[in-house]
Amino acid sequence: MNSSSAGEVSISVKLQNITTQLREIQDLLTLQEQIDPRILTDFRDAVNRVRNTAWALEQYANSKTAEADPTPVLNLLAGERVRVAYQLLRLVQTDLTNPRIQFQKGQLLQLQKVTEELAHQLRALVGE
Repeated sequence: MNSSSAGEVSISVKLQNITTQLREIQDLLTLQEQIDPRILTDFRDAVNRVRNTAWALEQYANSKTAEADPTPVLNLLAGERVRVAYQLLRLVQTDLTNPRIQFQKGQLLQLQKVTEELAHQLRALVGE
């Protein structure tokens, strides 16, 4: 078996295992009365990102098989990343105002640097 086939088998097994785990989590969620809404939101967002990524990859693979232009799928995937980034940044803003959350200065400096670079790129793209 070549490395590509081994990787495909590995990801297939992992996907089957995760699917089983997600079904178990679904059952547990229906039984729980007290779940931290923030944790539930993070979980839901993560599941949505995986679902959207899986769909986009499926569409991309189909476009390659059909020898179609994959650009619409790539545009959709990029748009999804923008949507997720917006949601995450809003959550970070909330976290920054929460006195119970302690951030490491290095993490904040890295975030500051990348957001400044992103802001510069966005200004260039939207014409400001």
